[in-house]
Amino acid sequence: MTESTTESVEDFRLRARAWLAANMEPRDVRPPALVDDDVHEWLAARELQKRLYEGGFAGICFPRAYGGLGLTPAHQEAFNDESQDYEMPLHLNIPTFAICAATLLDVGSEEQKRDRIGAAIRGDEVLCQFLSEPGGGSDLAGLTTRADRDGDHWILNGAKTWSTSAYAADWGLCLARTDWDVPKHQGLTMFLVPAKAPGVTMNRIRMVSGSREFCEEFFDDVVLPDSAVVGEVGGGWTVASRQLFHERNSLGGGSPYTSGRGRPRMLPKVAPVDVARAAGLAGDPAVREMVGEALALSAVQRQTAARVVRAMESGVLPLAASSLLRLLAAESAQLNDDLALKIAGAGAATGAWGDPGLQGRAGIGFLSRQSASLGGGTTEIARNIVSERLLGMPREPAPDRDIPFSQVRRGR
Repeated sequence: MTESTTESVEDFRLRARAWLAANMEPRDVRPPALVDDDVHEWLAARELQKRLYEGGFAGICFPRAYGGLGLTPAHQEAFNDESQDYEMPLHLNIPTFAICAATLLDVGSEEQKRDRIGAAIRGDEVLCQFLSEPGGGSDLAGLTTRADRDGDHWILNGAKTWSTSAYAADWGLCLARTDWDVPKHQGLTMFLVPAKAPGVTMNRIRMVSGSREFCEEFFDDVVLPDSAVVGEVGGGWTVASRQLFHERNSLGGGSPYTSGRGRPRMLPKVAPVDVARAAGLAGDPAVREMVGEALALSAVQRQTAARVVRAMESGVLPLAASSLLRLLAAESAQLNDDLALKIAGAGAATGAWGDPGLQGRAGIGFLSRQSASLGGGTTEIARNIVSERLLGMPREPAPDRDIPFSQVRRGR
């Protein structure tokens, strides 16, 4: 294909259907074993991504200049339709492609786009985010990880936490403070940091559900070149805002950069309909009503995502509308967890012993239900964005917004 030609969606669909059948394994629908070490899953995801790249089906909506196909979201949607019954590198969707690569595509340098996006599309690299901090709460702009200029280099010091899948990553987008004498939003800069660089110490965090998908990181005199800056020095909040848009969009099902459908197999989430079947309650009228409620909200969430994305693309809605997707996705995910637990009943308690089956997994999944209201900023932040930027309601007071960050009182 040349730059001036584009394969029709239907031709692309038919070609993808034939290629998938000949080259990809059928999706394993069995619940995976609950194990601490999922390194094998990440290695498998990289190999699947390499296979997609070699077959000409990787990076469908990314520009050809950076290793993608330069096609439309409709082409990606067609591929997702055809690939849902096959094993796909779902681990790489979030945050590698839908958040980090998408952000670099918007604001990165040509070198960063070519090298990092291209490597991810080829299956050679995984990207993550270094954003939240141990003492930061929801105030991302109040971070204290610092990067100080030293000649033509930067020296990074500080700590980050709740970094999804950072243990499997090669690079991370890290927001740091580079100027303490201006208001907090103005003194930030985004950096691309090698996840295994000298001075980076990383620990995996065990959650109450047993999951270890999150990490904490400590940066001690990590040396970064000027080329590590993403966007402009002092312009980190602009980059972070774009990054958060992509995160909310992807969590809400609106990203054109995710390939395949569903969640990675290692995450112990189960659907209410599957729990009902496993518990022998599929014929119970009350259970069927709960399953119907979950399925209906999931359908509404998917259709709303498609409608809001079209509205943002056409300019009818501002990009802040991605918070609508983020809110509705959290509502749907938490309803699924709540109903799965209710249907499982006492069987949910078996999640504490051995390999618990679907009823026990409903109990384990419920333990992490609140994560749906935290990713991409809390639900409270999302509601503030909707009220202020979509509905025009008064802005929440922020007394530290316009004073130098060095003068902001922190802690006690």
